[in-house]
Amino acid sequence: MATFSPLLARTQVAHAPVDPIAFDCLKFIVVRAGRARLFSEFGVHFVSMGDVVILAANTLCGAEPEGWISTTTLYLDRDYVIDQVFWQYASRFHERLDASQFLDAHYAEPTQVVRIGRHRAGLMMPWLDELVALSVDGIPPDRFYRAQSLVSAVFDILVPFIVVANEGTAGARRSASAPTVPRHRQFRPVRPEVLEVAQVLRAELDRHWTVTELAARAHLSVSQLRRVFVEAFGKSPISYLTMLRAERMAHLLRVDNAPISEIAAQVGWGDPDFAALQFRRSIGVSPSEYRRISEVVPAPFNPE
Repeated sequence: MATFSPLLARTQVAHAPVDPIAFDCLKFIVVRAGRARLFSEFGVHFVSMGDVVILAANTLCGAEPEGWISTTTLYLDRDYVIDQVFWQYASRFHERLDASQFLDAHYAEPTQVVRIGRHRAGLMMPWLDELVALSVDGIPPDRFYRAQSLVSAVFDILVPFIVVANEGTAGARRSASAPTVPRHRQFRPVRPEVLEVAQVLRAELDRHWTVTELAARAHLSVSQLRRVFVEAFGKSPISYLTMLRAERMAHLLRVDNAPISEIAAQVGWGDPDFAALQFRRSIGVSPSEYRRISEVVPAPFNPE
């Protein structure tokens, strides 16, 4: 059984489209080879070797490889990243909460594509390969500091290229986003009531939930539920539900030939126009465009 670790690395080669999915951790996706079209709540991006995709926790993202694409992904627990930021700026912070607020204020973009170039990406490949090998079954305690040194080496190259948001606009930008499935590595929100609400939303996507109903289900006040839910998932309960619906709708658009309006109704959106608006906000393209793109048959795998 794999042990818990705040960091994990995986290398994958994708030949077929990857449905939009969200994770309750930060993701750094390094493109090793190939090319793909990326879908996220902030639109469509094309990525190729030398690009690094940075995704905040609970951000929907899918991909359409142009033939194939090879990536190595770092999954980092947010608390682990907060600790790194705290010590990075130790001279200006008094407590760990300062680092959390700094991270929210200055690194608020839910999706970034950082173009570091092929040479810099190539420098990171041996470190990423070693991280993948170390984290196959979770980082063992006696190898944790080696793994952390490798992450630090990757960040030393990557961080100078990350776009830093203005503090005054960052909070509004992130809270306005409308996007998860169970956490990839079983990270759990602190409050069990929050986990229960998330599971209920996931199980009954088509129900017309209100925050009042959800708060009663969790035996919390409306304001308490909003606060603890945002602390756990970075979104309000309704924004989280919107993300789940968009994720499910994207999958159905790939596998079901039913009219878009019927698929929208299946996930809880009875108004097709409203469904199209929410889908575009979450995935970056309209439902009809996403279905059209999804019908394209990927080219045969050719690593040369």
